[in-house]
Amino acid sequence: MTRAYIGIGSNIDKRFHIIKVLEELAQEFEQLQVSPVYQTAAEGFNGEDFYNLVVGLETALSPFEMYSRLREIEASHLRIRMSQNQFISRTLDLDQLMYADRIIAGQHVVLPSPDIVEYAFVLKPLFDIVPDLIHPGLNKSIAQLWQEFDKTELQLQRVELQAT
Repeated sequence: MTRAYIGIGSNIDKRFHIIKVLEELAQEFEQLQVSPVYQTAAEGFNGEDFYNLVVGLETALSPFEMYSRLREIEASHLRIRMSQNQFISRTLDLDQLMYADRIIAGQHVVLPSPDIVEYAFVLKPLFDIVPDLIHPGLNKSIAQLWQEFDKTELQLQRVELQAT
């Protein structure tokens, strides 16, 4: 089994989709660690605010199998994908962030994800659950990366996620 970290986001029926995917992940994978949920404005387009969080889990899937499995889960939530470079609202976004200490630069799988150091809504929840985890590409802890992150325009609002 390998420890992996998945970024989760939604801005369409976000409570429903996040609660549902957490249930699904708990059934399929072991030892889930779930970060707090943060509300953030949509980036790159006008849309409803997102809920974002990070989940750590144990998996027997390879990084490439995990990529495929995450796309299947998104599809089951009626995720619509446009071209890679278009930002749109989505029911569910599941992104591999890290897979143990692996460094991979493939067509679909890039690990660790560049989003870790680019977006507070990825880095902060990762910091919340594994501050001592070492980013294998940068050889820095998640805590150190969070400390160095530019927070001047930070707009993360922690929200309680409860079934309605």
